[in-house]
Amino acid sequence: MQVTQTHPSFTIGEIPVYGDLILAPMDGFSDQPFRSLCRELGSAVSYSEFINALDVLHGHPRLEEKLAFQSEERPLIYQIYDSEPARLVEAALKLRRRGPDAIDLNLGCSDRSVAGRGAGAGMLRDPQRAALAIGMLRRALDIPVTAKMRLGWDDQERNYLTVAQLLEQNGASLIAVHGRTKAQGYSGAADWDAIARIKQAVSVPVIANGDVRSAADIERVLAHTGCDGVMIGRAAIGNPWIFSRLDRDQVSKEQVREVMLRHLERNQAFYGETRGLVLFRKYASRYLSPLRLSVELRKQLLTAETSPDFLEILDRIPA
Repeated sequence: MQVTQTHPSFTIGEIPVYGDLILAPMDGFSDQPFRSLCRELGSAVSYSEFINALDVLHGHPRLEEKLAFQSEERPLIYQIYDSEPARLVEAALKLRRRGPDAIDLNLGCSDRSVAGRGAGAGMLRDPQRAALAIGMLRRALDIPVTAKMRLGWDDQERNYLTVAQLLEQNGASLIAVHGRTKAQGYSGAADWDAIARIKQAVSVPVIANGDVRSAADIERVLAHTGCDGVMIGRAAIGNPWIFSRLDRDQVSKEQVREVMLRHLERNQAFYGETRGLVLFRKYASRYLSPLRLSVELRKQLLTAETSPDFLEILDRIPA
């Protein structure tokens, strides 16, 4: 369901955003088929999967898939990462030709292969470099520049206020905050108090991210942090209805089946029939996780090799 509002919830630069819930950029999950589905269910902004600046400059087999989007997804934001500000600018200028509405700097990826080379959350260890990157991007582009950050490298380097203020001072139009450090990864609890401090310290819109698993969590984090919106990642994979402020137990089996079929159809239209089904399995597993399926039935469903086989097995799932 599309969110319809007379007045925007917030703006990204001069771009109005109608709605306060956003699907988080997730590598391997926030692809065009899934984004479009979440958008129809209420996600107000579309972020690409994160994009390596080196792939933009030198090519990558999956790059075209990562860059594809539909006009209905706007505002559409390409999220990029690198350790070198100049390379980020060069890549962003190439991406600008694709017509995104904004460019987002990834300051949150905690993967060793990214953060370990000074990109993603690794850039948080050098706030001045992050500020330089945002400033150079802002001067080079005629569209807004945003950032998604964590709270710091680890408990000894929780420099989130310094980073957030530098990002704003150097031209960031919006800041999304995952309330964990790089060292935490996805473990432990997200620190909503820290997100609230960032919101109080800057004047640009701030989006809260972390530990939002239910409709009640959405309202709690908004009230706790005062943020302009909420970004939802892992919890949305098995429950895209969360963007309609519905918990999974409020969604009927018929609704689940309808959305699964719609998602599978889009996956196959985007990736091709065989690959689309294979790539859909990871979503199907999450859609079905609340159901009490036998080990054998789950195995059959998640190893089905054709759409008719998949649908026939799906129809055997008890109510």
